[in-house]
Amino acid sequence: MNEVFIVDTHAHLDMINDGTETGLILETARESGVGAVISVGIDLESSKKATDFSKRYQGVYAAVGIHPNDASDFTESNIKSLLSLAAKERTVAWGEIGLDYYRKHTSVSRQRAVFEAQLEVAASLAMPVIIHDRDAHDDCLAILRSFLKTSELGGVFHCFSGDISIARRVLDLGFFLSFTGVITFPRAKEAVEVVAFAPADRIMVETDSPFLSPVPFRGKTNEPARARVVAEKMAEIRGTSLEEMAKCTTRNAKDLFGL
Repeated sequence: MNEVFIVDTHAHLDMINDGTETGLILETARESGVGAVISVGIDLESSKKATDFSKRYQGVYAAVGIHPNDASDFTESNIKSLLSLAAKERTVAWGEIGLDYYRKHTSVSRQRAVFEAQLEVAASLAMPVIIHDRDAHDDCLAILRSFLKTSELGGVFHCFSGDISIARRVLDLGFFLSFTGVITFPRAKEAVEVVAFAPADRIMVETDSPFLSPVPFRGKTNEPARARVVAEKMAEIRGTSLEEMAKCTTRNAKDLFGL
């Protein structure tokens, strides 16, 4: 089944069965054609685990950062530790970072301040960012637009959840759009429309494992192997082959993250 090469650009390997079966999970992924995985941190502890996985397992890369729901963890000490992790050879991005107005575990003002500070850190490292934007499109885009007036920075909106009008605004900033198993859900009309609309050189595949398992695995623990299911659905929506979808999304991932 591994006649294609797909990059799962966003997974939380430490959260899948508490990270105890990672080797087996990655072997299953390779057998499905998913040859590379970016394990993404949400706080200092998970960022450390991501870099550990990237050192231990072939085809695994790391992203480090503070998720908006964990913005209270943004301290000088933790940032110093994250900078050390970011310097590791297989750390390829800063994230996931952004705004989450759905849960609001921390105040909007705190989220915004931490988001802006982490953009500064990523830009200083010339490192792409992985953006978490949930129910916060306008503020997230406004912060990025303002930041990009004086700084250079690339990145991806992970698990993109906006409509075509929001997608256009993201693309205008030069950012990528990444899609999950949500595009297989029966009510995912807007997501499907964006997949069909987006330029081939601005799209990526992800699982967000262990979350958002695609149909027909919905409700089960997700894992990187199912990036293939997402890629197959994207190919179907766009009227192309799985092979072509794998090629373009892998090329995009390599271009952004330097894999």
